Amino acid sequence: MSGTVRALIVYESMFGNTERIARAIRDGLRQYVPAETVAVNRAPVAVPEGVRLLVVGGPTHAFSMSRLSTRQEAVKQGDLVTPIEVGIREWLAALEPAGRADALRVATFDTRIAKVRRLPGSAARSAAKVLRRMGFRLLSTDSFFVNETTGPIRDVEIERAEHWGAELGRQLTGSAKVA
Repeated sequence: MSGTVRALIVYESMFGNTERIARAIRDGLRQYVPAETVAVNRAPVAVPEGVRLLVVGGPTHAFSMSRLSTRQEAVKQGDLVTPIEVGIREWLAALEPAGRADALRVATFDTRIAKVRRLPGSAARSAAKVLRRMGFRLLSTDSFFVNETTGPIRDVEIERAEHWGAELGRQLTGSAKVA
C-alpha cells in the first residue's frame, strides 16, 4: 500500500457484484481523496499509515457477514471471483484494533438480494458493530441490491454507490472535490 492512500476499501465478493460496488465507492471517494480497493484475501491486518477512511464491505449471507459454510454454499451457485477461505468476518477478527481512532473513520456496506430487501440482518450492520467494538468511529453504512444471488447488479446501484463514496469523501474532508 502506498503511503499516500487516504481511503482504503476492503471488500469480499463472491460473484463480482460487491467488487463492482467497491470500485464505484472508490471512484466516488476519488473526487475528494486518493482511494484504492483491495480484496479481503489480500488486505493488510493493520490499517496502513495515512489512511483516514477504512470502508469494509461484503455480501449479506444468512442475515449477517458470510461464514466459511455460507461461502461453501455459494460455490454451488456459480463460479466465484475470490477464494472462500477468508471473508470480512475473518479479516475483521484479525484486524488490529483502532490505535488512532481520532483520525481514522470507518464505513461499511453490503450487497443484498433485492427481492428480500425488507428482511432483517445486514453484513454492513454486523461489520459496523464489530468495528465499533474495536474502537473505530463509524461514519456510515449502506446496502446495495443485486437482482439474484449471482447478480447482475443494476446500474442504478453502481451509480448510488459512487454517490455514497462521494458523500463519504465530503464528510471526511469537509471540503470541495479534488481538482
